[in-house]
Amino acid sequence: MPNTKGQPPIGRAALFGLCPECGAQTLFDGPVKFAARCRVCTLDFESYNVGDGPAAFLTMIIGALLIVLALALDFAVAPPLWVHILLWVPLTAAAVVYGLRVAKAALLASEHQRNAAEGRLAEDGDD
Repeated sequence: MPNTKGQPPIGRAALFGLCPECGAQTLFDGPVKFAARCRVCTLDFESYNVGDGPAAFLTMIIGALLIVLALALDFAVAPPLWVHILLWVPLTAAAVVYGLRVAKAALLASEHQRNAAEGRLAEDGDD
């Protein structure tokens, strides 16, 4: 069982960009770019392998949801095209950026709390 005493839960760490070790809001250095390390406890964020796996999956989910909402709005009130552009372009950008922050932070916090590391072959000693 991993030691999580004093560490924020994965959900809270993901939603607010908290360091998975000390809980300080130091995880991000840009909209979706991790900081190199925590400014409070100096935990090295670069040692975690989150990658860009969530990006395509998350973008497709958000895109599908927003398409459904845009079609529902169009069928309900039939606004002009410029209303769709003014409404959905910024909403899509904001949803993707915030979604990526949450997904990447959740993966990093999960890796940290579970002490995840690269897979290694067991040494069998039959050399």
